[in-house]
Amino acid sequence: MNLLFLSTWFPWPPDNGSKIRVYYLLEALSARYEVSLLSFAFGSAQPAEALALRNVCADVQAVSGDPFNRTGVSALARFLSLDPIITRPIQAMRQAAQRILAAKPYDVVIASIETMATYALQAPRTMTKILEEHNSLSRWMCERCQAQSSLIQSLRCWVSWRKTTLYESRLFRRFDLCTMVSEQDRVACLQMLPGYHGRLEVVPNGVDCERNHPGLAVTEPSSLVFNGALTYQANYTAAKYFLQEIFPLIRERRPDATLLITGSTQNVNLGDLAWSNNVKLTGYVADIRPLVASSSVCVVPLLDGGGTRIKILEAMALGTPVVSTTKGAEGIEARHGEHLLLADDAASFAECTVRLMRDPDLRQRLASQARRLVEERYDWKKIGEHFVGLVEDAVKHQAP
Repeated sequence: MNLLFLSTWFPWPPDNGSKIRVYYLLEALSARYEVSLLSFAFGSAQPAEALALRNVCADVQAVSGDPFNRTGVSALARFLSLDPIITRPIQAMRQAAQRILAAKPYDVVIASIETMATYALQAPRTMTKILEEHNSLSRWMCERCQAQSSLIQSLRCWVSWRKTTLYESRLFRRFDLCTMVSEQDRVACLQMLPGYHGRLEVVPNGVDCERNHPGLAVTEPSSLVFNGALTYQANYTAAKYFLQEIFPLIRERRPDATLLITGSTQNVNLGDLAWSNNVKLTGYVADIRPLVASSSVCVVPLLDGGGTRIKILEAMALGTPVVSTTKGAEGIEARHGEHLLLADDAASFAECTVRLMRDPDLRQRLASQARRLVEERYDWKKIGEHFVGLVEDAVKHQAP
């Protein structure tokens, strides 16, 4: 069976949540079938890195461009249209998809997130089409609307949300299978798409338990880590919240506490963040495993955002206990006090963090139980097998 995988994110190096997900799904698919990849290449991705993907793809092609860049007249035109801004097709990608589809008979085309759906729908009607979502876009936009403080921003957000729900309602019906990363996203999507009766399945995010394992570094009892690029707005908001409201409370009880923030800060205005000598920004790090493994606690003070957090799964696999908001841990079947600690206000978050810093037995208990959880439910090998099974079933039961 021949598969064409269309990706918004060029999956090498697999250094953010979306790229990690795409890479491991490609790896699972390529273990059984011949897979071709067509992807955008933007930001840090370079088409020359295609050679690194030869072990998981028979053919790799990339189109230069940023599908998220919506500025000027183009952005205004899309705002005034009936479809969401992100659905604007880029001509170079449209032509590349047409060329690849014409050159070889494919059995399946997989669109990784909605930005690639337009190109997947260029495929013949007889080809099985799969939409692989990383989060529920309509749900995320609904939450954004609820968080707006000004009437104008709320109205603009509502218009975008309404466009998105109408678009998804039409779009999902054109695919033989759609996947979401969590049951919460799946249920929310069904609620926002009345009358939809297609196949909508959960394929969770995961972690490579073989590559991420305990014992990669010696734990520093006073060290905290926030692993996530500040170029992502949800991470920036979370870091700001932690530095301004939570970290000072921790420092009152643990003056020796240090915070390590990993991930890119390129073109990010850092002036609004509350800095101290006990906070260090690493910038982009190719391999964050030793930094996470050496920390006594991984803090995930996220207040918004969609999908599920691979950063939590990675910390659990590495044996680093996690303190998270409920929103941060959303979609992961982890229980408070058993696999991690949950806290939704600054005082409680600080209390949970200090408690873990002071109690090595609690850290060890949470770490071992969290490791067992990710081994059983969130190892990419198991998730990949599940995804391949869904793809095979979609081919078998393709609608006429």
